[in-house]
Amino acid sequence: MSRGFASNYRIVLLSGFIFLGFAGVATRLVFLHVINREELVQYIEKTRRQIMVENARRGDILDTHGDTLATSLNMIDLGVDPSVLRPEDEAKWPELARLLELPFDRVASILRTKTRPAQADDLHPDDRIIRWARIKPEVPESVYRQIEALNIKGVYGPHIYRRAYPHKRLAAHLIGYVNKEGVPTTGVERYADFYLRGQNGWRESEKDGRQRELAQFRSREVPATDGYNVVLSIDAAIQSWVEEELEHIAKEFNPQRAVIIVSDARTGFLLALGNYPTFDLNEFSTAPLDHQRNYAITDQLDPGSTFKIVPAAGALNEGLVAPTTRFDCMTPVVEYRGKPRRLMVDDHKYDHALSVAEIISHSSNRGAALLGMKLGDDKLYEYARAFGFGRKTGFPFGGEISGSINPPDKWSGIDITRIPAGYSISATPLQIHCAMATIASGGEWRRPLLIREVRDNIGDTIYRLGSSEGTRIVKQDTAWQMAQMLEGVASPKGTAPNAAIPGYQVAGKTGTAQKLINGRYSDKNHVGSFTGFFPASAPRVVITVIVDDGKVATGNAYGRVVAAPSFKRVAEKLIPYLDIKPIPEAGTRILASHAALP
Repeated sequence: MSRGFASNYRIVLLSGFIFLGFAGVATRLVFLHVINREELVQYIEKTRRQIMVENARRGDILDTHGDTLATSLNMIDLGVDPSVLRPEDEAKWPELARLLELPFDRVASILRTKTRPAQADDLHPDDRIIRWARIKPEVPESVYRQIEALNIKGVYGPHIYRRAYPHKRLAAHLIGYVNKEGVPTTGVERYADFYLRGQNGWRESEKDGRQRELAQFRSREVPATDGYNVVLSIDAAIQSWVEEELEHIAKEFNPQRAVIIVSDARTGFLLALGNYPTFDLNEFSTAPLDHQRNYAITDQLDPGSTFKIVPAAGALNEGLVAPTTRFDCMTPVVEYRGKPRRLMVDDHKYDHALSVAEIISHSSNRGAALLGMKLGDDKLYEYARAFGFGRKTGFPFGGEISGSINPPDKWSGIDITRIPAGYSISATPLQIHCAMATIASGGEWRRPLLIREVRDNIGDTIYRLGSSEGTRIVKQDTAWQMAQMLEGVASPKGTAPNAAIPGYQVAGKTGTAQKLINGRYSDKNHVGSFTGFFPASAPRVVITVIVDDGKVATGNAYGRVVAAPSFKRVAEKLIPYLDIKPIPEAGTRILASHAALP
């Protein structure tokens, strides 16, 4: 007979299943909230929390007139979230590939790949899901706007900035560059990075299951601060003329290296500094490292006759000689400190004793040695150091070296006859330039300056750098006498009449130094140079041209042949551009340190 209700066995079995179900749920809850809690919370945080970086724009580098030398272009780091792509958008993929100038198969492969291989730090199988994959970096914003018009869901990217150099090679060794990793490597880019780089912003928020930001859950937000703009003393027009002249030198003389430096005689600010060979800043990765070296400060050479201004200025300043004091430069051997000293040979023969002015204008090696002996070892060394030889100029970046001049206690018996003529001493082109600038400034040595000011992104000046404070090396009267004597170099009887500019007083000094080849001075390899300033009685600009191992069809690569003509061509372009007026009276004395600034 039917009993009409379940048996005790069935009730117990059903109750057991219900109990086991609740026990399983409880056990699972224990695992979720107690045993595995830390691991799961970490996974949730990783999945839902996001920190989005807002890149700061790097500041521009400008020339003295505000022309852009380096800037940051707004680009898009384009990528895709494959998990949210819509099937109906697949027909738009060929147009996307065309806009990106990429093969369609490559773009399609990136869009279709939804997972990646497992990695050791994966906490969950879902970690293998690709949330964003890069399609192409550095997409121009104009192209990105066209891509946005296609309305392909899941294709997007953050804004980034790519460093660009509009003038390509112009002032490459001064500006420097930011490498592919975004690290400033050389030049002003590295030296002024503190001002240029800015500060990235960021925001912390949550995202939903479709990887969309939940703006209402933003917890912290820090806006980006763009970098400051750095204004250089370099004038892009003058710099371009300098580099055009270097190209002319390269074509005509095929030198190993060449450098031209132009500075303001009154302030020490550099107006241009160019090197040959050079390179394109936008293509720095393909440029040989040797071309990226700033030859003006990283290489040393024998200054040759350009150094003769040091013993001459020193002897004048000490009152040991006057411009009219004469020396017998025909005698090959003289006695110094009780010992006979053989003097260097002069290129020209003289039938009379030379005045100090003639020693400079004719560039007499023997005359320079006699002036050095008049000073003595210690004083000559002191003046050489004071004029900047054997010590760094203070140029702020680029691996500047100090050059070389031994102290007197390490001189050999013939050094007193060689150093005054610019041998047994090594200097950088910038040191040679600064030595001549000392005469142009009225006897004060000044550190060469490159940065004029720092501006914020709305144009307000944050920091302004004035002219460097000069260190008195020789008296103003001595500098004036030297300027008058250096005018003789560019005269018809001087070593560089081809440096003369009609109507203007040009003061300068040629230099020709034999190069050391395999430990010996070569008769065929020379460093030719010319350094000077004008107008001589009211100096405005100082120009130095140095040509290393130039090749000439006949004769040697003397400074008057390979360097002096370039000085004149650059100077003639500066006259109308800087509105440099000729001095009406040759006797007018206007020292650069007291000349009115524009």
